[in-house]
Amino acid sequence: VNQVANLTLVSSARDMASTAYASTKDSHPYIRTVCDAAEKGVRSVTEATASCVQPVLASLEPHVAAASEYASKGLDKLGEKLPLLQKPVEQIILDTKELVSSRVTDAKDAVSS
Repeated sequence: VNQVANLTLVSSARDMASTAYASTKDSHPYIRTVCDAAEKGVRSVTEATASCVQPVLASLEPHVAAASEYASKGLDKLGEKLPLLQKPVEQIILDTKELVSSRVTDAKDAVSS
């Protein structure tokens, strides 16, 4: 999970979503009230669940470690094959706009000639 969260694409998307969430909460008092209540509920559920699940997770730790290692290797291979994962969202959007603009220009030139 940490490896996925640290991918540039994922972390930049998380930052964008977090900024939008905070901005929306700051701009709209009614939404702030709903969000604060939802956050409190999620914290309560998380705390209650963590204490119940902890013994089960402890017994599954060797299996989780093996799965984590396997997933880590898979993510490394995926990162090699998809360099897009190492770019921030803003760069991907800019690259996409440039590509589309280039294709449209090419198509326009082809039609004109």
